[in-house]
Parts: sequence; structure tokens; C-alpha cells
Amino acid sequence: MIKNLSDKVRYIGVDDLDLDLFESQYIVPEGMAYNSYVILDDKVAILDTADARKADEWKANLKEALAGRQPDYLVVHHMEPDHSALIAWALEAYPSVTLVASAKAIQMLSQFFEDINVEGRTLSVKEGSVLELGSHSLKFIGAPMVHWPEVMVSFDEAEGALYSADAVGKFGALSKCGFYGRDDDDWACEARRYYFNIVGKYGAPVRTLLGKLAELPIKSIRPLHGPILEDNLSEYIDLYKTWSSYAVETEGIFIACASIHGGTMVAAQKLAEILRAKGAPRVEVSDLCRSDFAENVEDAFRHSTLVLAASSYDAGVFTPMYEFLHRLQIKGFCNRKVAIIENGSWAPSAGRVMKEMLSTMSNIEIVEPMVTIKSRMKASDLPALELLASAII
Repeated sequence: MIKNLSDKVRYIGVDDLDLDLFESQYIVPEGMAYNSYVILDDKVAILDTADARKADEWKANLKEALAGRQPDYLVVHHMEPDHSALIAWALEAYPSVTLVASAKAIQMLSQFFEDINVEGRTLSVKEGSVLELGSHSLKFIGAPMVHWPEVMVSFDEAEGALYSADAVGKFGALSKCGFYGRDDDDWACEARRYYFNIVGKYGAPVRTLLGKLAELPIKSIRPLHGPILEDNLSEYIDLYKTWSSYAVETEGIFIACASIHGGTMVAAQKLAEILRAKGAPRVEVSDLCRSDFAENVEDAFRHSTLVLAASSYDAGVFTPMYEFLHRLQIKGFCNRKVAIIENGSWAPSAGRVMKEMLSTMSNIEIVEPMVTIKSRMKASDLPALELLASAII
């Protein structure tokens, strides 16, 4: 896809509609966009490449956009392979091009491209560096650990355009979800799922970057994934402020259930019914065994209260719950109230293991009482569920 963003800036990114799993783990039912840009000024700059899966299409887009001109610079904001796979090809295809990147990114080149020779062909940039192109210029801003250590973003004051690397991105191909954020009815949902699963651990670096960007006259955000944002930018940025500070976005209760034979799910659904009857503003129930784990992580971060309901298994906890909590651990889950329902037919152990895993997370308040179900929920379990619901609310 080629699109004119202005008289001198072209979008040359590509959509991947055949990708089964992004990063070999995240389902992408609407595909994925690998965004790339060209600035055609007195000097010509290519801004990032694409994934090797879409090499031929990206090369064709680049050639058409250049219209016979030779690029002077290849700007690399981020070295992850879905954006950098065609660096070596570009250096070979355009012998006069200079690679512009952070010192860390230049250092990483040899890790991805064996025998690459960039001697005399790199320009190392750092915080505050400016690349002059003519009427356009790129001012570089360090964004280490958003979400890799070498990341830079850049700002073109001529257009008020922020090239934001993997920040402010989302899942979804642009041909499916819309080229601009205003065209994307599902932006917040997939952007949230993307943020907490890809970037979420690094809230502090994201907040640092947001602080640096606060004084810039940004009119357009051009990420490496997802639509270009031009309208209501404060709404998007406010969401990132909430997400990066691990604050509650939605007052409500997310019940995550891992049930072997259905008995634990019956108890989870009953708790949801009681909560709704008591006036809980929002109650969502998810079957961890059959749902998208990335969406479950997203919902855990989104809501104010998390309820864990799981069967005991091999003197521990049923594996879908273990995997869910492990993902919350590595993504930095914190600052939430958590309630627990365990089930066990002879020696309930799920609650103990869930508490142990929660104890490694920061500022987690365990809501008492923990409810223990023996095999199947019975009338005698209802008072305990009522007490738990009252404590949650």
C-alpha cells in the first residue's frame, strides 16, 4: 500500500493477512501492519523496512515511491525483525545510503545479519540529534526499553509528525481496520491488547517517553504497527498514561476461570450472578482454557478487581491458570484487588499456589475470604460466595 501523507511523505507499509501468530504467540484475526515511510525532500530518507514475510511487496512499494530517486538515509527506529528484516537488502540495493540509528541499534546489526559490513555507512544518533533533509528534519528522542533497549523515536516539526516506533501501536492490518485511527472502531481494544502483551512490562520507560513528548506540537502519530493517529490525540495519549501507570481503566470485575470438568466454572458463574445482583458495575467471566490468553491479560490490567477461580491439579493449580498468572508476573501486573476461588476433590491446593504466585507481584490486595469448593458447588457454598461478593464490592 502506498499513500501520500503529504506532498513529501509517503506511506509504503505492507499488510500481512496470512500471519497465524504475531511473535509466534499472539493471534491476529485481522492481520498485522508493518508500517514504513519515505520522506522525499532535498534528501531522501526511508523510515524503517518491514518483515521478511512481505519483502517483495515492500520493495515494490519503495521503488514506486522513490520514482527513480536514490535514498540518502535509511532510518532505523527499532531493530526487531518485523521492522528491520530488509536492512541488509537496502544497503546492498542502494550503495550510497547511510544507515541512521542509535549506537545500540548499530551494535546489534551483526546479531541479525551475518557478515554485514557497514563501515563508513552509519550515522549514530542520540537524544536531541537532528537529521536535516531539507524543509523536513527528524529530531531523535531516546525511548530505551519501549520495548527494546535500542529504540529511538523521531519528530518531524514540519508536519508535527511523531514516528513512534512500537509505541502507540496495535494489532490489525490497515486494510481491515482502517488507515487512520478515526476509521478504526476497535482501536482501543486491540491497542490495549497490544500494549499490555508487547510493551506492558515497561510502564516506567513509557511514562518517561510520554514526559519527553508532552512539550512537542504533535499533530500526527505514525507508529510501526497500526493506524496513523491524527484526531483527538489527547484521548489516545491519556489511555497510554493510564496503562503505563498501571492504573484502573474500567471499574469492574474480571473473573478468570480454569476449570477441568466444569465444576469450578459453575462456581465462577454463580459469583458473577451474585456480584451483578449486588450492583457491581461490570462483571466479565473468561474461560482460560478456551479463550485468547492475550485478551485475558488485557482484561486483568483493565479492570479494578481480578477474581481467580481454578481447580487443583497435581498438588498445584490447573495449568491454564498457572500460565495466566505466569504471564501476569512477567508483564508486571500490580496495584489490584484479587479474590480467589479454589476447587479440589481431596486436597485443595490451587488457592495456595495462586497466592504464592500473586505474592511475587507488587501491591496486590487479597480479598478475603478465599472460597474453597469440594468437587461441585452446593447450597452450603453459597454463603461463602455471598461473603466474597460483598467483600469485593
